[in-house]
Amino acid sequence: MKSPERLAFESVEQLQRQAASDVADLIRSTLRHRDSFSISLSGGSTPKRMYELLAQESLPWDQVHWFWGDERNVPHDHDDSNYKMVKTAWLDQIDAPESNVHPVPVKVSDPQAAAKAYQYEILEHFGDLPPRWDLVLLGMGDDAHTASLFPQTDAIGVDDQTFVANWVPKLDAYRYTLTYPAINSGASVWFVVAGAGKKQAFAQVTHHDIDVRNYPAQLVRPDRWYLTSDVLGK
Repeated sequence: MKSPERLAFESVEQLQRQAASDVADLIRSTLRHRDSFSISLSGGSTPKRMYELLAQESLPWDQVHWFWGDERNVPHDHDDSNYKMVKTAWLDQIDAPESNVHPVPVKVSDPQAAAKAYQYEILEHFGDLPPRWDLVLLGMGDDAHTASLFPQTDAIGVDDQTFVANWVPKLDAYRYTLTYPAINSGASVWFVVAGAGKKQAFAQVTHHDIDVRNYPAQLVRPDRWYLTSDVLGK
């Protein structure tokens, strides 16, 4: 298997600008020979700035479909909602058809039902499973979680579903997440990781013996890492 490309940046802003530019270029190049582009989104502060920059691009937004790789079990208008963050930073700034925006249908009282409904929506869009995203954007936590695949949680071992509600004991909460096969089905899978606090997790994920229960990001087969230099210990 080809080793993933690693792009290192001195500052978070440099990383965000390059990653946003590369997303825009990928959308353009894909739409030259296809009539739609599907993206699975990550939450977090680093992607938020990327989304703000993407909103400034002149692109055929009516051909883009937005999905979420993970979500918190909170209403869409809650400040912790990944959907609300993307909506504010990106979608509200462009002319995005409502039918192209596919948020997780959060149901706080019944997250399992919400996850099944979203899995069905993904199936309806792609026609078969696993979904073939044009791009999957991912972050990584200092505990080596990605999407909402947290260490020592049940969703790590799920390989026969696309999207699940994952109970995370340390958060005392459900999180919604793509499963690792659904992540790896992306045509392009990019990690965006910034900050010295991620240095140890990055080393564990990329150099440690395989231990996916403790380092879930090892489940992902990315083709590109966007990293600040302090993640690499430089």
